[in-house]
Amino acid sequence: MKVFSDIRKNTYFDSVALMIISRELKEMPGISEALAGMATELNKELLTNLGLMSPEIDALGANDFFVSVKADSEGSFDAVNKKLAELLQNKVKDEAGDYRPPGLAAAVRHLPKANIAIVSLPGRHAAAEVEKALDENLHVMLFSDNVSLSDEVRLKKKAHEKGLFMMGPDCGTAIINGVALCFANVVRRGRIGVVGASGTGIQELTTLIDKLGGGISHALGTGGRDLKAEVGGIMMLDAIDVLSRDANTDVLVIISKPPAKEIAAKMFDKLQNVKKKTVVHFLGGSAQHNGYAGYSGKSLEDTARKAVLLEAGKEPKEDFTGFTAPLDEIERLAAGEAGKLRAGQKYLRGLYSGGTLAYEALLELKAEGIDCYSNIPLTAEYKLQDSFASKQNTVIDFGEDEFTVGKPHPMIDASSRQEAILKEAGDPEVAIILLDIVTGYGASGNIVGEMIDAVKKARVKLTAENRHIAFIGFICGTEGDKQGLSKSEAALRENGVVVLPSNAQAARFAYKLLAAKKGGGKNE
Repeated sequence: MKVFSDIRKNTYFDSVALMIISRELKEMPGISEALAGMATELNKELLTNLGLMSPEIDALGANDFFVSVKADSEGSFDAVNKKLAELLQNKVKDEAGDYRPPGLAAAVRHLPKANIAIVSLPGRHAAAEVEKALDENLHVMLFSDNVSLSDEVRLKKKAHEKGLFMMGPDCGTAIINGVALCFANVVRRGRIGVVGASGTGIQELTTLIDKLGGGISHALGTGGRDLKAEVGGIMMLDAIDVLSRDANTDVLVIISKPPAKEIAAKMFDKLQNVKKKTVVHFLGGSAQHNGYAGYSGKSLEDTARKAVLLEAGKEPKEDFTGFTAPLDEIERLAAGEAGKLRAGQKYLRGLYSGGTLAYEALLELKAEGIDCYSNIPLTAEYKLQDSFASKQNTVIDFGEDEFTVGKPHPMIDASSRQEAILKEAGDPEVAIILLDIVTGYGASGNIVGEMIDAVKKARVKLTAENRHIAFIGFICGTEGDKQGLSKSEAALRENGVVVLPSNAQAARFAYKLLAAKKGGGKNE
C-alpha cells in the first residue's frame, strides 16, 4: 500500500459531510485507509496517526482541503478522486440555494423573526457565539461539548436574566412546538411536556410515549451539568416555570441523573407549586421527596407509561418493571438462546450509541446483581482503564469523546460499533452482544442496515467456529421516523437479533438469558 494525496487550497467543505465521505472512500476497492478534510491541526494529527501525512498537507492551513489515502495502486487512487468529485458535487447540489451568512449578525438580519440559535462549534469557540446570540435576544440550543463550566454558568445566568432559555452545553435533542431539533424523532403532538438533561434519554422517553399512544407538547434539554451544584439547575428551574405556564401542557415529566441535593430541594420546592400532574425520574436515584405529591418513575419506560396514563386522565397504580410479552414467553426465548451457547460463554458486551441508554442498561443489570465495567461506570471500581478493551461484563458508550474525536457521532456513523461487534464476536467467552439502535432526525438513514451488516459478518465468523452469540437489541424510534420502526424491527429479527420494545426490557432480557445459561447450555 502506498499513500496518495490531493489538495485544494482555499476550498471549504462541511466537516461532518467530509467525515461521512471519508468513510465511503475507505470502503472502496484497493483502499485500506482514507481521510478527506480541512487541514486543521486536529485533522493533521489524525493523518499522522493514520500514516497518511505528507509534507504538502502539513504545509496547508485550516481553510485548505485535502484527501489522503492508502491505495494499492495509482488506479485505485484515481477511482477515489472520481468518487470524491461525485460525492462533493452531490453535496453542492443538495445545498444549492442555501444562504450561508458570514456571521450571526448577518443571519439575524436575514431571518429577523427567528428567536432561537443552534450553536455547534468546537467547544473553545462556542461560548463566544452563544454570548452573541443572547445579545441578539435569541434562545440558544448549544450542541457543542467541551465548554468550560465557568462559561456555562456565566451564560446561563445571562440567559436567565434576559428571560431566555439556553439548552446545553452538549444538548443534542429538543422538540419545540412540534419541531424536532438536532437528534430527535417524529412523535405525535400531545399534552406531555418533558425536561431532560440528556439527549438519548429524551429520545427514549418521547418515542416510548409515542408508541404508547401519548403525545409531546415540548421537550427541552438542559445539558448534563445543569443539575450540578456549581451550575445551580438554572435551566431546569426555568424550564419547569415555562412548562408549568404552558397552556398546551397538562403533564410535566422530568428526567436526569440524580441532581445535587440542594438543587433537588429547589426543584421539588418549585414542583409543589405546579398545578399540573408530574412524573420525575432520576436514573440511579430516588425521586421521593418530602412534600412532592407527584409520581416517581422507575425507568424511562415506566416514566413514559405513567405520563401517558396521566395525559389520558387516568391514575398510574403500579410500577412497570417487567416485560410487555408474557413472562413464560420471555423465559422460553431466553432458554432457547442460552441452549445454543457453549460452556465457556458467560459474559455480556453492551455496545451503545446513547450515553443515557448505556447508563440505564448498567442500572438494570446492576439491579439483577450484574456489575459491568464501562467507560461511564456506576462506580469508580468498574471504570475501564482502556475504553477500547472490554473485560468480563462490559457496557460501552460509543458517544464518549474517546470514540468521536475526528469522527461523527455513532448515530451518524456506525463504523466504530461495527468494528466492535466483530471484535467482541471473536472473544470465545462472550455470550451476549447488547445493542441500542437510535433512529430519527440526525441518525444515519441506513443505521439499521449498517448494524445488520456487522451482525451478518460476525455470524459468518461464528458459524465457521461452530459458535453462537445472542444479539439483543431495541430501536429507539417511531413509525414516523424515516427508518420506520416496524420495518426496522422486522429486519433485525430476520437476521437473528432478539428485539425488545425498550432499552430497559432489552437489558432485563440479557439478564434472563445469562440466568438461563447458568441453568445449562451447550456442552454443560
